[in-house]
Amino acid sequence: MSNADLRRLDREIKATTKKLEAVRRGELWPLNGRERRAMTRAIASGAYRTARGRSTGRAEQQIESTSSGAEMRLTAELAALYGERQRLITEAARAKAKKKSSGWW
Repeated sequence: MSNADLRRLDREIKATTKKLEAVRRGELWPLNGRERRAMTRAIASGAYRTARGRSTGRAEQQIESTSSGAEMRLTAELAALYGERQRLITEAARAKAKKKSSGWW
């Protein structure tokens, strides 16, 4: 393990955390293409139904489910990054302990 690997993971963790916070605030930039298309489609259909004087219940449900799906995806991504970081730290500690135990005595 090198410090560069840890720094790279820390950068990715920070970026993913920013994305997760943005999704929770309702921003669209952290969504992937599929999620962005679903959100745009739901907004367009909701606007159309509003213009016609109809209920927007399904469009609102679609927006909610899309944003919660994106939130779940980013949470899982964050958990995987933390797991990888912990694995690298544990691996380095084992290597250090092994090197120390195979000393001169």
